[in-house]
Amino acid sequence: MNLVILSFILFFSLSFFFIGKARVLRLANYNIKNLNSLPEYYGYYLAAWCALPALIILFFWSIFELSIIKIFVLSDFKLDPTIDDNKLNLIFSQIVSIAEKKFSGTIPQNLIPYVEKFIALNKIIELSKFAVLFSAIILSLIFAYRQILKNIKARESVEKIIRGLMFLCATLAIFTTFGIVLSLLFESIKFFTSVSIFDFLTGTNWAPGRAFVRDASVQTANVENVFGAIPLFWGTTFIAAIAMCVAVPVGLFSGIFLAEYSSRKFRKITKPLIEILAGIPTVVYGFFAALTVGPLFRLVGEKFGLEVSSESALAAGVVMGIMIIPYVSSLTDDVINAVPNSLREGSFAIGATKSETIKKVVLPAALPGIVGSILLAISRAIGETMIVVMAAGLAANLTLNPLEASTTITTQIVTILIGDQSFNNPKTQAAFALGITLFFFTLFINVIALSIVKKFREKYE
Repeated sequence: MNLVILSFILFFSLSFFFIGKARVLRLANYNIKNLNSLPEYYGYYLAAWCALPALIILFFWSIFELSIIKIFVLSDFKLDPTIDDNKLNLIFSQIVSIAEKKFSGTIPQNLIPYVEKFIALNKIIELSKFAVLFSAIILSLIFAYRQILKNIKARESVEKIIRGLMFLCATLAIFTTFGIVLSLLFESIKFFTSVSIFDFLTGTNWAPGRAFVRDASVQTANVENVFGAIPLFWGTTFIAAIAMCVAVPVGLFSGIFLAEYSSRKFRKITKPLIEILAGIPTVVYGFFAALTVGPLFRLVGEKFGLEVSSESALAAGVVMGIMIIPYVSSLTDDVINAVPNSLREGSFAIGATKSETIKKVVLPAALPGIVGSILLAISRAIGETMIVVMAAGLAANLTLNPLEASTTITTQIVTILIGDQSFNNPKTQAAFALGITLFFFTLFINVIALSIVKKFREKYE
């Protein structure tokens, strides 16, 4: 239904764009000089007033629609003190599934009257929604049409609407960030009420699977010495460092070569080929690491008498480094090309060679952008999961040997949340604690990078 309504709103908006444009032209006797704005802006003004009020109403209606239906449908169940909120949600989910014919299994006969009630209420609300939206469109169009007949300054009004939409998008992005942080924070606080934050940050044993000991009828929590996250912090840093040892030199030097030494024809061909690496799915890299790179390292290690695990931090780090080469290479190429030629010409004028100019003039001037590209690559490496799962393993191993298995924070978050999980126990809440820790870790990296960028930007601008 919502898709039909959106199509209806879009059709009306497009139609009244042309109607408004044609109407003001006729009003001005087809002489644009008689208008306070170009005819297109009057069309935009009419289309905006047609769409925006209806879309706002549809947005809030869609948010509260199901909650209102739920209140009326479950009114009888709420009178029963033995039914808690979780059971109410389960009953309502069953009613919705039956109404939408998605319920599998035997349909409970006691829910059939409530299913019929749900269907009836849903029809009433859908018709009401259509009527309200149609009325809103008509009233908005009447108001906007009267305004354009007055030959208003439509451009200013349209620009105000666009600025408002931009402000709304910026606000939405900010609130989304706050929502993510708060959702992590609340669950993390619950976790740290059961597990000491000191033990979490300094412990060296990570075994959340042993957080509960089950017997025939009792589940008891045992959170001592099983949530030490140091191996995960080390594994994340270790694998990311190996990846950066591959990505930064290769990406940086390839970016410098493409920007300063290669011909235009070679750069035009080579740069898109390098950027293809960024478009390959990470699961493909995972297969490549697990089936090719890992066995290759094990074979080479055996020839030198080294014991190499079938899943190793080295294999995951190297393949991850290959994956993020384009992040460094492409951005380095772009920021070097953005350095003004006057700096190069000034360096050549005092007798510097090309290599000296690149080393002492171009790279320092482009350093803020280069640091940004490296930061982006580090963030990408820290957040990678699939390659680590397939090539580095799931064992939380505190080791300096890159030939042994290791794991990362993101991998453990996925492992913990696989399957049906209850969010009322430390084992599941540990995923949120890891998430908030990773958030602050990346925030710390960003602060350092921004301070470096600010320092050199002040120096070279």
